[in-house]
Amino acid sequence: MEANPLAKGRTNTAGYHLLTGATGLLGSYLLRDFLLAGRRVAVLVRPAKSESARQRVENILRHWEEMLESPLPRPVVLEGDLGECDLGLDNRTLGWIERNCESVVHNAASLVFRGEDPTGEPFLSNVEGTRRMLDLCRCTGIRQFHHVSTAYVCGLREGLILESDVDVGQTPGNVYEKTKLQAEMLVRGADFLDRPTIYRPSIIVGDSQTGYTTTYHGFYAPLKLAHTMVSKVALGATAGDLLVSALGITERDRKNFVPVDWVSAVMSHIHGRPEHHGTTYHVTSPNPPLILEMASVMQEVVEELSQLGDPDSSWNMDGEWFAKTFRDQLGIYGAYWRDDPQFDVTNTRRAAPHLPCPELDREMMLQLARYAIDANFGRARRVKYKPEFDVHHHMRRLHRSHGELREGDPRIAHLGVQVDGPGGGQWELFVRDGRLMAVDDGVSRRSTAVFHVHSATFRSLVHGELSVSQAVQAGRVRIEGNGMERHRLEAILQAAATSPAAEAAR
Repeated sequence: MEANPLAKGRTNTAGYHLLTGATGLLGSYLLRDFLLAGRRVAVLVRPAKSESARQRVENILRHWEEMLESPLPRPVVLEGDLGECDLGLDNRTLGWIERNCESVVHNAASLVFRGEDPTGEPFLSNVEGTRRMLDLCRCTGIRQFHHVSTAYVCGLREGLILESDVDVGQTPGNVYEKTKLQAEMLVRGADFLDRPTIYRPSIIVGDSQTGYTTTYHGFYAPLKLAHTMVSKVALGATAGDLLVSALGITERDRKNFVPVDWVSAVMSHIHGRPEHHGTTYHVTSPNPPLILEMASVMQEVVEELSQLGDPDSSWNMDGEWFAKTFRDQLGIYGAYWRDDPQFDVTNTRRAAPHLPCPELDREMMLQLARYAIDANFGRARRVKYKPEFDVHHHMRRLHRSHGELREGDPRIAHLGVQVDGPGGGQWELFVRDGRLMAVDDGVSRRSTAVFHVHSATFRSLVHGELSVSQAVQAGRVRIEGNGMERHRLEAILQAAATSPAAEAAR
């Protein structure tokens, strides 16, 4: 990407926040919390084998809508890939980012713990992916950068780790920690950014209220392994200190686990308050649990919920086999199961004193472990949602081609449409002389008015079951702002729903 020579002096008033990693556990919570806070969000998402990028995001938001029992806005979905040149984005999309995005929240990362090939993972995502996101900011003029690092950039250090500590010559515990430190150093060294905001969570686990999770690393790795292996041993073969000895820990060792909903709440709070930007935050627990207690919880849940071996079976293995195999299989995590240092949380407490970290006590650990086993560690078939009416297919007919409308034309008025709920999205309407000329993605701040409507209501407008005037009177369309007479605003939305191009989309 080449830097835009005009970008450095521009004033960006668009207000979109570009989020990476939105389909991961923490990213899905950040997406939810940002939308609930009323922020405009764009997400960079790569397609899956059987799903488009937008379908992946729709699945996440439908899950949250079922949990919240309330519709959510849809972000602008940009199909791209951290592993590709220019993030796999075309010039039109790069132009959209330049015009509309004011910050980046870089959350995407690879949790691979092994691999020294600098062209493979985790280097590809954690280092090169961060470098490409920084290149994007440089060429589009984005100066606000929020970076999700990890508390474990401290490596094998012991004692108190300050939030101000970065590279002090520490030895990394694994290649993941190595690449995350390299990525953080890249962000800190980017002189075209404002001072970046760095978030350093410790080990993220599921939701503190429900146990919900979509990823099964860290806390879940030994649980999953024990759950798999226990079918080959009889009840009691894992008793005593076998799990503890297999993890190679002492009675005093602690591990810093933090629930995902709390991490997201803290990050969303800080992100929404510019006075707290430009600082590093340890998003960690001041009172981490003993690994000994965690091992005890795992043993209890495994013996409660997992399929144990038949006590009379000749195929059963003994406790010694269990401990050795368990230890060997966990070898991939290497130094991961070491005693954690103490993480200073001065900045985090100052910025979010009203959000104390929930204590990961025995009851919460039991809930997390039971949820993981009940969900078969994510192997259960995931529901794919398909909206009854996809507003994107409708609006695509009205999209302008690149350069079709001259930027800065004083005759052009800008209106926004935000369609919440299944199949919804956000669009900018270009109006000239009272006529709808074209549509583009996103609601920009140059819009003098924004229509707020649920996707079910928009579908009724398209199919002629309801007029915009009737929907406004019934409270099913809300118009925020003004800039022109109400009847003219209603006529423009009516045109967007029932224009000849829209008719063809029915």
